Amino acid sequence: MDIYKAVILPFLFTLIKADPEWLHGGLISSLDWFLQPSHPYRAIWLKSFVGDSLCVHDNRLKQNLFGLNFPNPLGLAAGFDKDGMGSHFWSRFGFGFAELGTVTYHGQPGNPPPRLFRLPMDLAALNRMGFNNSGAAAMAARLTALYQQQLPAIPIGINLGKSKITPLEAAATDYLQSFRLLKNLGDYFVVNVSSPNTPGLRSLQDGAMLSQILEVIQTENSIQNQPKPLFVKIAPDLEWEAIVDIINLAQTYKLAGIIATNTTISRQGLKTQVIEKTGNPPQVEAGGISGLPLRQPSTEIIRFIYKQSQGQIPIIGVGGIFTAEDAWEKITAGASLIQVYTGWIYEGPMMASRILTGLLAKLQNHGLGSIGDAVGILT
Repeated sequence: MDIYKAVILPFLFTLIKADPEWLHGGLISSLDWFLQPSHPYRAIWLKSFVGDSLCVHDNRLKQNLFGLNFPNPLGLAAGFDKDGMGSHFWSRFGFGFAELGTVTYHGQPGNPPPRLFRLPMDLAALNRMGFNNSGAAAMAARLTALYQQQLPAIPIGINLGKSKITPLEAAATDYLQSFRLLKNLGDYFVVNVSSPNTPGLRSLQDGAMLSQILEVIQTENSIQNQPKPLFVKIAPDLEWEAIVDIINLAQTYKLAGIIATNTTISRQGLKTQVIEKTGNPPQVEAGGISGLPLRQPSTEIIRFIYKQSQGQIPIIGVGGIFTAEDAWEKITAGASLIQVYTGWIYEGPMMASRILTGLLAKLQNHGLGSIGDAVGILT
């Protein structure tokens, strides 16, 4: 029996109706306490307690992509660990990589609460967090201290956003300043121009504005001995023509790939009529929807990017992954890697092992030797 789904989740979500942001903050703070470099014995105890029970190790799940070794294709999406508190522990939950952030150059509190809501009837969440984080300098200091003790066991990405106080016309400089502070601490980087919760941010997906950001970061990136893989994360609400423009920019600026997709502003098909905490329907609440409603739209965009680029642009697929079947759908549509967030909240800590075990079964059933062989086979 899965204790999380059978007991813990109903208790927290239904019986006491615990605030989702409070629960999230408690988990992150706990990881931060355990992983403090000044008290290494705490991390040793935590690792021995959790052990390797949530992990699946199999060579068929391994991939080498854009110069990085991924033990498996399942990653933790940006937004969960905004300040890099648990960077050394996400591998213990079975993840093959983790993405920190979104981090901005200027630390900021984000939007006023309440700003995170569960939609259990839809297996979804609505968030309008607004890039709440301590800032790039604080993340750099924290990761530097952690890395002096030990390097993470899995690739760590860093997701960069625009500070709210920075005007749109100065966005490129804002992203660049964050990249300069963190460039030696992330294995790959993501330009996030697709969150719906920072005013005007999605306008940066426009070709002319996005090219300015990519130009300055890649110029800075090129002076390193080993330039860092750079991705752009896009919204699921873009027109196909706009996605084609981003594909062309990815090729022009030699990006490592595209992350598809962020949360959606669409409310189509939601079963939830009223959000209990606000008394309003989700249609009138600001924010982005994640979880199951995003599964099909994100997969369609993954398939489109894979076809348009003829499989030449690596894709990290995210949106509505709960099961091995969901993961397989994303991978066979063209995603080399996949990420979860909302699904992990609903499915619990056993999710990674269930998905990875299921993917191994899929490989065997289709006569494939590795997860890389499955990428794009159903496009």
